[in-house]
Amino acid sequence: MTTAIKQLFHWMPFLFGIGFIAPLIAQMLQYWQVAAPVGLSPIQFGLLIGAPWGLYATLRGRWL
Repeated sequence: MTTAIKQLFHWMPFLFGIGFIAPLIAQMLQYWQVAAPVGLSPIQFGLLIGAPWGLYATLRGRWL
C-alpha cells in the first residue's frame, strides 16, 4: 500500500498537468474566444501543453 501511494505522489505533477492545467488552458481559450492553432480543439491544445509540462515536472522534480 505504501508503495502505491509513493508511486501516486511521484506521478502527481503529470496528473496535475493533464487534469488541471490542460482543462484550464482549454477554458481560457474558449473564454477569450481564441482558436487553438493547427485546427486542434481547445482541450487537445491544452493537453499538448499540460502533459509535457507535467511530465517535465515529474522527471525534473520542479515546475520550472
